[in-house]
Amino acid sequence: MTTIALIAHDVKKPLLAAWAKRNAAALARCDLVATGTTGGVIMQECPGLKIACVKSGPLGGDQQIGAMIAEGRIDALIFFPDPLTPMPHDVDVKALLRLTLVYDIPCAFNLRTADLLVAAGALDQK
Repeated sequence: MTTIALIAHDVKKPLLAAWAKRNAAALARCDLVATGTTGGVIMQECPGLKIACVKSGPLGGDQQIGAMIAEGRIDALIFFPDPLTPMPHDVDVKALLRLTLVYDIPCAFNLRTADLLVAAGALDQK
């Protein structure tokens, strides 16, 4: 089964939750992991989805997902960052993105790209 990591910065959490709701059927066929707060927001919007939550991003969740990528446990990343707000844990985010490049993990950083991954069936492939 494909494992998808879901992350969103605070102002983007509602957008990711709405996207997850629209794509719940595709996501239900995947194992899902999310940073803590993001996972909570998505589960409120999509109570039928099973999501394993790690810590909140600033408390180490980005690093936990990065470790899962390095271990070969993540197949794709959907990450909606806020490019207009400075993040105190910016170095963690950069490390996470570096790992997605090193391990050739498909990533979506905005709504349109996330929609393309679903339309292409990329979330169904392992």
